[in-house]
Amino acid sequence: MPTTSLGSVWQRHRDTDRHPSLLLSRASLLVLAVIFGLLGAAEVRVPLRAQMVVYLVGMVALNLPHGGYEHFENLRRRRPSFRWRYVAVYLAAISGFVGLFLTAPVAGLALALTVAMAKGGLGGLQVLEATSGTDHLRTRFQRGLAAAVRGGAVMLVPIVFWPQTFHAFSSLMVGLVEPGALSSYAGSFDTTRLVIGSGYGLALTAHIVLGYIRGGGRSWLVDAGESLLLAVYFASVPVLVAVGLYFPFWYSARQVARTASVETEPVGDERWDLLGGADASTVALRAWIVLVVGALATFGVLVAIYWAFPNPLGTGNLLPGAVAFWSMFISIVALPHIVVGSLLDQDRGIWYVP
Repeated sequence: MPTTSLGSVWQRHRDTDRHPSLLLSRASLLVLAVIFGLLGAAEVRVPLRAQMVVYLVGMVALNLPHGGYEHFENLRRRRPSFRWRYVAVYLAAISGFVGLFLTAPVAGLALALTVAMAKGGLGGLQVLEATSGTDHLRTRFQRGLAAAVRGGAVMLVPIVFWPQTFHAFSSLMVGLVEPGALSSYAGSFDTTRLVIGSGYGLALTAHIVLGYIRGGGRSWLVDAGESLLLAVYFASVPVLVAVGLYFPFWYSARQVARTASVETEPVGDERWDLLGGADASTVALRAWIVLVVGALATFGVLVAIYWAFPNPLGTGNLLPGAVAFWSMFISIVALPHIVVGSLLDQDRGIWYVP
């Protein structure tokens, strides 16, 4: 793979940190934060049923296809032997996570929350590096702190500002295996909120201050602004709506900008291209086959997990049960998405930045 000079990296950053997908992501979260902030000030409450519908539409219809695309783009030109190893380790990780959830549901819930934060934080850091740059993040500690702040906004801020809804649906997720398993932790929830809120506030402040001291500049300004926007968004928007729209409108949209910024970098071998073909008809047929196989594989994993859980839709109404099940399912498939798709793939990974 040819090396990329510092000059070309800067050129790419300069050209891509105003990518339409980045502008869309920032505008979407800002508008939603303002709208729900005004509704909250006017003491207007959005019905919980409506929040659940928004969550499912955002997470299933809008966001799920992008997760499949990330894997496809990563594996598209890789050798078949690599692809098979990738799939095997992916399925093994899913099996391990399911086993953890079935034997220790509270620990499974904790891992699910960690997965959501890791996806938002690590993926967000890669977008920043590919677009605005990370010149202000001089050390590994700073990079870790940046990922923790961005990812922590997704789950830690809602715990502080939307405790009742967060606790209720956490209980439903645990209840898919063992109803009432979270009740023994309810007494310490207020203390946990205080610790989490204080810790996150300190981390956010330290991240912004350190970035300014170590470099400042445009990359710091963009990073600080986006970090604050994420915190305000998750504090202002009800947690189900916030999470349901965050992944399609922020995470996925910004990964599109990252992909666009690095698409000219040659990766893999054209001989193994899943969409390779001598004519347009062959390419179209291959694309259709990939789409169908991906959809069937996802459905197969979904069905297997559904049958593995003793109470897959909980013990109450269908809609809350569907939200709890999907939250659990998407966390289970997202763990190998992060670990196998990025952390273990040193050559490229789903969040590839040259």
